[in-house]
Amino acid sequence: MKSGVIIYVTGNAPQDWTENDEADVRNLEAQADLIEIITTQTGHFDVLDAWRDLLSKGMSRVTFKMAVFGESGEIEFTGRELRLCG
Repeated sequence: MKSGVIIYVTGNAPQDWTENDEADVRNLEAQADLIEIITTQTGHFDVLDAWRDLLSKGMSRVTFKMAVFGESGEIEFTGRELRLCG
């Protein structure tokens, strides 16, 4: 069974936030087959858009995780997690 993760990051992204920074975050979630990230500057339009994208790519288990941009501009996971399907 393939699994996907949606990481929803609240707060203002640092000015120098790029898709390369998102790649670093994806490496933190090694247990998932596919990861989608939502920030104010990059990523999907909203959670439903990311969820639909993961389902269309064959992910049968999708987990939603909350994170926030910390003072240093790094992503900090809040520990809040919800399984959307699977």
